[in-house]
Amino acid sequence: MGRAFEFRKARKMKRWSAMAKTFTRIGKDIVMAVKEGGPNPDTNSKLRAVIQNAKAANMPKDNIERAIKKASDKSTENYKEVLFEGYAPHGIAVLVETATDNNNRSVANIRSYFNKCNGSLGTSGSVEFMFDHTCNFRVDPEGLDVEELELNLIDHGVEEVFTDEDGILIYGPFESFGAIQKELENTEIEILSSGFERIPNVTKTLTEEQVADVEKLLEKLEEDDDVQNVYHTLQLED
Repeated sequence: MGRAFEFRKARKMKRWSAMAKTFTRIGKDIVMAVKEGGPNPDTNSKLRAVIQNAKAANMPKDNIERAIKKASDKSTENYKEVLFEGYAPHGIAVLVETATDNNNRSVANIRSYFNKCNGSLGTSGSVEFMFDHTCNFRVDPEGLDVEELELNLIDHGVEEVFTDEDGILIYGPFESFGAIQKELENTEIEILSSGFERIPNVTKTLTEEQVADVEKLLEKLEEDDDVQNVYHTLQLED
């Protein structure tokens, strides 16, 4: 198996355990998708993908429709995607993806978390190069052969296809998202969910005490309402 498989396996139990946090994240994704491409999922592929993710997370249909309606209101503020980069204790690189309607608040909060946890907030580009920006799709495995699917999708940018208990997972570069989504839809393969991840090129193993130092920062970051995703180079146990 490739790096995407190992990353997914190690990260799986760490990510978005709280339902409320998941719904907040998806709600922001809906607002950004509608502001960018309109409220009709038939003509807005980004919104179509977010709705798939909302359904996969068991977000009620009423909540989805309400979020789309709210996002369509011109008075509703859009969210700006801002990437923060820095180091946790013991040389662990950290990338923080945020979606915020108040950048000054986000900057102040993120900086305070790094400072309080003996980390350091870096400048743009200081650690981003340590991660591969990828897109991913989870599809219904019924009637599909993984090897055949991978061969069919290679020309559309797919780099890795594997199965787990959630279905078939498809990974490719960030910029291939649209081409892969279009091909899956054209071949009538049901997309259950999709998204983006940043996979570290190299990870670092720490002692138990050092891991605890790093996790203090990661927990503070993940609890912040403006934070969508947190990625790092700490080696996670399977």
